[in-house]
Amino acid sequence: MSAPGKPRSLTLRILRSAPGAHVEPQWQDFAVEEAEGMTLFIALNEIRQNLDPSLQFDFVCRAGICGSCGMLIDGRPGLACRSLTKDHGATITLAPLPVFELIGDLSVNTGKWMRNMSERMETWVHMKEEEVDLRKKEVPMDPQLAEDIYVLDRCVECGCCIAGCGTVRIRPDFVGGVGINKIARFRLDPRDERSDEDFYDLIGDDSGVFGCMSLLGCHDVCPKGLPLQTQIAFLRRKMAVVGIK
Repeated sequence: MSAPGKPRSLTLRILRSAPGAHVEPQWQDFAVEEAEGMTLFIALNEIRQNLDPSLQFDFVCRAGICGSCGMLIDGRPGLACRSLTKDHGATITLAPLPVFELIGDLSVNTGKWMRNMSERMETWVHMKEEEVDLRKKEVPMDPQLAEDIYVLDRCVECGCCIAGCGTVRIRPDFVGGVGINKIARFRLDPRDERSDEDFYDLIGDDSGVFGCMSLLGCHDVCPKGLPLQTQIAFLRRKMAVVGIK
């Protein structure tokens, strides 16, 4: 334990890997002096700038908005930019998120997985009009409904819910909390003219809401605090009604 007023000496134990180099993954320790308000993102940048420029990890916004810096932090999915070192012990283990294609070290290709999921779930507003008049005045939306949609729209596709999902390990085609949340968002949107029967065709099977084992790891680890538990239960009930018709 460091003396009062003296910065802690941290050890970041990082799982290093380079898939194309045919080298076995191995743990590597880096010593970093903790600073006030330090996040893991800051610590990783310090390592890359001063100790090892070859360290791979992803970031864009540094504010928990882009979702790029998702990784396993002491075994739990989280965002490096939202994780303060003071909330962890003197040794912090970092590893790449599972499930996603590994690029190297802490960098994974979440974008490839998210794009495939979005195409399968058709995560865009569906309108029956063949052509949309962009000059037409949009119909005002109820403020509470707009707020409800906004809450679900806060998903940053960081991949933490997928990394924390037990079902994905058994069923690689499972859409996870992120996929179910997106369907819940478009079901709320009055501009989307799809019916529950249409949504059932997308998520009414074991790769959708009926595949969830209700372990709710997604709900526990979501860095944006999205109500995934509520949305999974709600859509499962709605889709069950469609299924028994």
